[in-house]
Parts: sequence; structure tokens; C-alpha cells
Amino acid sequence: MTSPLTHIPFSLLELASVPQGFSIAETLSSMLDYARAADRLGMNRFWLAEHHNMEGIASSATAVLIGQIAAHTQTLRVGSGGIMLPNHAPLIVAEQFGTLDALFPGRIDLGLGRAPGTDPITSRALRRDDMRAERFPDEVAELQLLLGPDNNTKRVKAYPGANSAVDIWLLGSSLFSAQLAAQRGLPYAFAGHFAPRLAREALALYRRQFVPSDRLQKPYAILCLPLILADKDDEARFLSTSSQQRVLALLQGQPLYLPPPIDDMQAIWEDDSLIHLRAHMQDFLALSVIGSPATARSKLDMLLQQMPVEELMFTNDIFDREKRIHALELLASLRG
Repeated sequence: MTSPLTHIPFSLLELASVPQGFSIAETLSSMLDYARAADRLGMNRFWLAEHHNMEGIASSATAVLIGQIAAHTQTLRVGSGGIMLPNHAPLIVAEQFGTLDALFPGRIDLGLGRAPGTDPITSRALRRDDMRAERFPDEVAELQLLLGPDNNTKRVKAYPGANSAVDIWLLGSSLFSAQLAAQRGLPYAFAGHFAPRLAREALALYRRQFVPSDRLQKPYAILCLPLILADKDDEARFLSTSSQQRVLALLQGQPLYLPPPIDDMQAIWEDDSLIHLRAHMQDFLALSVIGSPATARSKLDMLLQQMPVEELMFTNDIFDREKRIHALELLASLRG
């Protein structure tokens, strides 16, 4: 039987995670090498997340990084995974992404989320209205108008932006955006890399309620998963301890630098003050794909049977920069 992985596109979600001991400059330089490797290996998309006031995550200036990645690659679609719309005026977003589309025609994706991507104090520092998230559907519609055809009747225009080829996506970790994407006939991406529990229900709801639109005639969904690939299963499990440690740091409200892997997480759980966080970490990473290419292929085939999607997107939190790129090479081999 032919694996569904043979034809499904593979894409990447990047947070610009800063490894311990690295500077931000070194991290962003490494990210460009990573993106060039993804381009060379035939990945479909390279999206960057928006986070603020998270020490160890360097993707706060998302649109700036998108421009850099697009400038250093040839065929990748580059975009946001996502722009947290409550943090930004829709007109500014339309102008930024209209400019990116003018620079890199047909290669720019605009993924939109309604979470702040930060804590409440930082939300206020971003001058965020607490009610903006409630207006998310209206602001998505506003963006669609700003980036759509210019019929010369608009008093406010996005210039650049109008008449652009920017693809708008809705992103989510719950049922809200799945339902909105279905109602608007927009493509949808589910954040299974940190919210696995609702993945199956949200994707099924999106398909069930989808209404065809001028933008999209049938549902198109992406599932994002944590991925740790290595030549052998044991090595992959070892490398995965970096992301486990970072999730633990997140749950404790600590900086999110990506730590080097450790031989055994068990020593950490022997600390009675941390043991209650173990189940939370496991829930967070429940859809992780960890192992050799054969192991990863088997798990992904099973996931696609349970949750059919048109595309898979992966995070790749490996501390060693060379092993991180090697994981991309192994990922590309899964199509064979």
C-alpha cells in the first residue's frame, strides 16, 4: 500500500528558538541556513510565529523575518504562523504583507490568530484593546477587503496591499477559528504542536461546516506537529529531551532558551516539586513524532488515517544545528 506521505506537502513552523549559549544574531543566522536547506529539500511553506516578551524566542518581529527568509530562498512559500491580529491594526498588516507580496510575488502567506501571543501585561504594552479578540471575525473581513480587489470606492486603501496575491489563513488551537474558517471558505491550520487535544474535533468541524468561496472551493487544512527525526530511534528520543525541558520551563514561567539534550528526563521528575508538571508536559507534546524515518513514517501514516489533512507542518526543536538540518533531510526522505 502506498503511504499517503508520498504526495502530501511538508512545511515548517519556526519560532526562532534561541539555543542556550547562542546569541540572537547567531540564532537568526542559523535560521537562514535552515530555511535555505528547507528550500533545497522541497519543503512547501516556512511560517514564522509571533511571540512577545518570551526570552529565548526571537520571532517577535514576524514580518521582518518573513522578508529575510523570502529573500534568501527561491521557491518556499513564506508566511506567518501567525500574525496575532488583536495586536495590530488590520491596515498595517495589509500594508506590510502587501509590500512583502510585491517583493516576493505569489510566495507570501498571511496566517492569522486571535490570541495575543504573550501575557496580559505585554498585551497592554502592545496597546492591545482587551476586546479586540472578540472582534476577530470583523477584523479578518476587514483584512480581506484591504487585500482584495481595488474597486476605487474605498476611502481607506492598503497601498501596497490592494489587488495582492497574499493568501489568508486562519490558525487555531480550539474550535472557534475552525468554524470561522469553514464559514468564510478559508484554509485552516491547527496548532497540534501545543494543543493536541482538540485537533481531531476541530479538523472534523472545519470539513463538516466548510462553505465554498471564491478563495477556496473545498477544504484545505494543515496539521502542525512537533517533529524530532534522527537516524535511530534512540538518538531521536535523546534529542527530544531538549523540547521536553523547554516545555517544562514554559509551564514554570521561565525563559524559553532551547537547552541541550540530556541522557534521561527521569532525574528531573525525581524532584517532587516538578512531578505534577509531567502530565501537563506530556499533554502538550502528545502529537510529537519522534524517531527514525521508519518510525516517523508509521506514526504519520496512522495520524493521517485518524485526521485527514491536505498538508503537514512541523516544528523541529533540535539543539544541534547540524542535526536539525539533517532532520530535514530525513523528513524529505519520507516521500520516497
